[in-house]
Amino acid sequence: MAKDNKTNAMRKLDSMKIPYKEHYYSDAISGVEVANALGQNVEQVFKTLVTVGKSGANYVFLVPVAEELDLKKAAASVGEKSVAMVKSKELLGLTGYIHGGCSPIGMKKFFRTTIHESAKNFDTIFCSGGKIGFQIQLSLDDLAKVISFTLADIIK
Repeated sequence: MAKDNKTNAMRKLDSMKIPYKEHYYSDAISGVEVANALGQNVEQVFKTLVTVGKSGANYVFLVPVAEELDLKKAAASVGEKSVAMVKSKELLGLTGYIHGGCSPIGMKKFFRTTIHESAKNFDTIFCSGGKIGFQIQLSLDDLAKVISFTLADIIK
């Protein structure tokens, strides 16, 4: 892949010499469609959700694409009274990524991150590569070298 096609997430992983696999897709809108387009288990492909807590702090949650974030469980996992989804139009300024291409790696600023506990059931997981049509596959151990995160039950 040409260097100019690399996303912030990929450049960050490359700079830290962390192994990952790049996957590309087109014509997929939902996370489930992305998993299907890649021929992957929907439980192994995670979507990145950015929220804002009652305190005003932002949080990132990764959940399997076929699942829904449970806002109450999510809030409890980060010690907030409540959390709400950040509006799509606010994402770019906040994270440097657009809706549908938001990666937990390489955001403008690091936000406390929680990944659904089912991720530990897989040798590798998939998450956004930082651009629509790009997915990154890596192990949780390697992801932990780039961002700190906790695992919790955060789905409905």
